[in-house]
This record gives sequence, structure tokens and C-alpha cells, in this order.
Amino acid sequence: MLTYYSAGESHGRGIFCFLDGFPAGLHVEPEDVNFWLGERQKGYGRGGRQKIERDEVDILSGMRGGYTLGSPILMAVWNRDFENWRDAMGPWEPPRGKGSEKFVQPRPGHADLSGALKYDQDDCRNILERASARETAARVAAGAFCRKLLAEFGSGVAGHTVRIGPVEADTEAIPSAEIHERSMQSDVRCCDPAASKAMIEAIKKAKHDKDTLGGVVEVRAWGMPPGLGSHTQWDRKLDARIARAMMSIQAVKGVEIGIGFRGADRPGSAFHDEIVFNSESAEGLRYRHLSNNAGGTEGGMSTGEEVVVRLAKKPIATLMRPLRTVNMETHEPADAIRERSDTCAVPALAIIAEAALAIALAEAYIERFGGDSVGEMKRNFDGYMARIAER
Repeated sequence: MLTYYSAGESHGRGIFCFLDGFPAGLHVEPEDVNFWLGERQKGYGRGGRQKIERDEVDILSGMRGGYTLGSPILMAVWNRDFENWRDAMGPWEPPRGKGSEKFVQPRPGHADLSGALKYDQDDCRNILERASARETAARVAAGAFCRKLLAEFGSGVAGHTVRIGPVEADTEAIPSAEIHERSMQSDVRCCDPAASKAMIEAIKKAKHDKDTLGGVVEVRAWGMPPGLGSHTQWDRKLDARIARAMMSIQAVKGVEIGIGFRGADRPGSAFHDEIVFNSESAEGLRYRHLSNNAGGTEGGMSTGEEVVVRLAKKPIATLMRPLRTVNMETHEPADAIRERSDTCAVPALAIIAEAALAIALAEAYIERFGGDSVGEMKRNFDGYMARIAER
């Protein structure tokens, strides 16, 4: 089983990623990880923190000579901003200097209040530092390894922005093979040029108004074999694992697989995907669906069609025009603190969601075609696909 964990605080020494159960023999170059870390930092509407950090991976264990060893992989993404916060965030000395002048009071839309009550903390910085979306650097690093593993089996993932604030893109007809290249040409990772311009204008207005914007991203994965996941138990269902991975991303408040919510008002005859048999299929998958409203999963298993997931991200909760809150010491009304933040981070979510989906799918591949090495997994995969091709 693939195990993924992360550690680290937003202004601490770094963000750390732990991968266990990853097969031996996968070739990985530094740029395979650093490219995606860099992409996560881009996007119109990002804040000043991205000008400080230049995220790069530091492999601490689990690799030798450019290949995974099969032992636990430990990665670090060091925080350059830690030098500005060393006195406030050090592990031993009492906090002092920047970030320690006063206790942070709970900010609306953040984990602050619930976390302070749960962990019996007076200073909400002890919650917000770990709850920060800075943690997603670890997911992107882990996802880079997982997408490399998926590529060994002919599978890939790509994400793009479909909505920011009131602006929605028309992307239904865009082939998945074009998503990455087309979205890379947009500062908001949108494949629709006209919508991309309108999204930028919406972000400019929100910044002028000292407000923030959320939106929706879509992630697709192709080259999936049928049968990943299982219908037999709730925690083995592939769509449930994908939904959990997506909902665990900071600020995500909704997940849709296939047409999901968009298809809720349809009758069954207009929703479900009809099945056909093609004895001449060059891909070896002779049972196919005429549509993909289900988004690549049925009964908790992959169907062999593209996996299609949409995520709804709420607006950034840190506002330059603070909302009302309560001082937890005096119980008097207070204003939330204004700390450096983004106006819109939806474009970054497209990259983060790609990584989260890659991790969930890699977990399913390792479970289904398990082996201690990539070569063993490939042999198991080839045998499985040959059996399916005979049906």
C-alpha cells in the first residue's frame, strides 16, 4: 500500500513529504519534481509570498543514482521565508520578533477557531501555520513521483480552470491531450482565451475591492484500465478515494465526478453511459461507453474511460478588508488580522488537484498490480490487460 504524509508549517523550516510503499526502479530527475513545484507558484492573483520562495525538492532518503529504491522516500521543500520568521517560529526559544507581537485571533473562513478550541491554544498562529495551503507543496512533490509512475502504464493527468468568480469557460469540447499545453498559455490556467481574459479582469477588480475570488477547476486522467478500486467495501471505492483526496485540499468545498451536480436534474435515460462492444479496438479495451457522464467510475471502480473530476474552491479567507471576529481573551469584537495573501489561487489549485489525483490513482495502481519494483508491476499489468482483451 502507498502511504503519503506531509509535515511542516507555513513559516517553519520547510514542508516535508513522506512516501512509503513506492516501488523500486522508477527513474526520476530533479526537474520532474521542480517543474511542478514551480507551476504551483504561478498564476495571476498570487500574493507576495511567491516572490520570496523558489520551491525546489531536496531528496533526503529513498533514492540513489536517480532511481527509487523501494524504501521510504522523504522529501523537503525548504522555506526561504523562514529566515524572516526564525525568532517567531523556532522550536525552542519563546516566540519573539515578527509574527509574535500579539496572539492571532480567529479569522473567519480559517481553521483558527476550531483548531484553537480543539488543541487548547491561545494563539491561533499555532493552528494557521499548519492549516496553511503552503502544505500543498508536499502534495505536488509527491504527485510528481506518482505521475511519473502512472506514465509507465500509459496514464496521464491534466487540470485546468473552468471558473473564477462569475466567469465560466467553455471547455467541454477540448481534448484531454490538449489541456496541458493550452492551459500553460494562460496566466489563470484556462484553455478558453476569451474566458481567460475575463477571469484576469475579475481578479483585478477583486484586488481593487480588497476582496478575493474562488472558482472551479477540472482534472482529467486518461489511459486508465477498468477495475481499479473495488465495489466490495466503502474504503476501497476509487471514486470515494478520489473525492477524499480532493476534499482534503485546503479551501475545497465541493467535488464532482463526471457530470455530478450538473446532471442531477436529468432523467436516467439522459445520464447513464451506454455500452458498446468493438472487436477491433486497438487499445485492447473492447467494451467502451458511448459517453462519459459517470466520469470514468462506476460502482467504485474505474471503467476504462477518462476519470473526470471537478473541484469547487472557496475564495481566499484572508482579506485585506477584514471581517469581524472575537478576541478570545476578552470576548470583545475584533477585526481579523491582515496577513500577506493571494487574491485568487484557483490557477494553483489546478496543479495541486493534478497531484492529488495522481497520488490517489498511483495508490490504486500499486494496490491492483502490486510489486516491489516497477518492472514487476508492469508484468502484472500486462497480464491483466491481456486477460481483459480476451473477453
